[in-house]
Amino acid sequence: MSAEPDLIKDAPRTAPAKRPTAKQFRFGYLIHDVSRLRRIVMDDVMRPYGITRSQWSVLSALSRSGNGGMTQVDLARLLELGKVTVGGLLERLETSGQIERRADDSDGRARRVFITEQGYETIRLMIAVASKTNKKMLRGLSAEEAKIAERVMFKIKMNLKDIHHEHELSGQASEPAVLKSSEDDL
Repeated sequence: MSAEPDLIKDAPRTAPAKRPTAKQFRFGYLIHDVSRLRRIVMDDVMRPYGITRSQWSVLSALSRSGNGGMTQVDLARLLELGKVTVGGLLERLETSGQIERRADDSDGRARRVFITEQGYETIRLMIAVASKTNKKMLRGLSAEEAKIAERVMFKIKMNLKDIHHEHELSGQASEPAVLKSSEDDL
């Protein structure tokens, strides 16, 4: 059995410095967790139909872009995926008859991606399944609470886009003062 050196044993014990907690990030964690759990649930409910999250994302993005199709490059940028990854997804969707790729009328080097009728049928199915799932997800909320939550999330999304845009324009990290917050902040 080793004896503690006298200096250590006799040294006055001081309370450890107050350590920071991540309580102020609760709001961010909630947003992250809701998004993550929703993706998991959507994977679960779409799996019986043979639709993967990646396919869901591509078809959803294309459906929101209008009838003019999208270039593969724009689709990759929108989905924040690499061009090779998107190319593989598009290959599988094209093989299954969900999309078709055609040469761009104004740029022969580019290919535009379009949803086929079969793809639109898949989107109709996705909407039906997602609507049912969203109703379950919002269970216990009044219609007004759901609308408020949607408006709040939209405002937060726009604020985050503005912050990102400002950061891109400045090419600099945010000011340290902007990054400081109290533990009472959500």
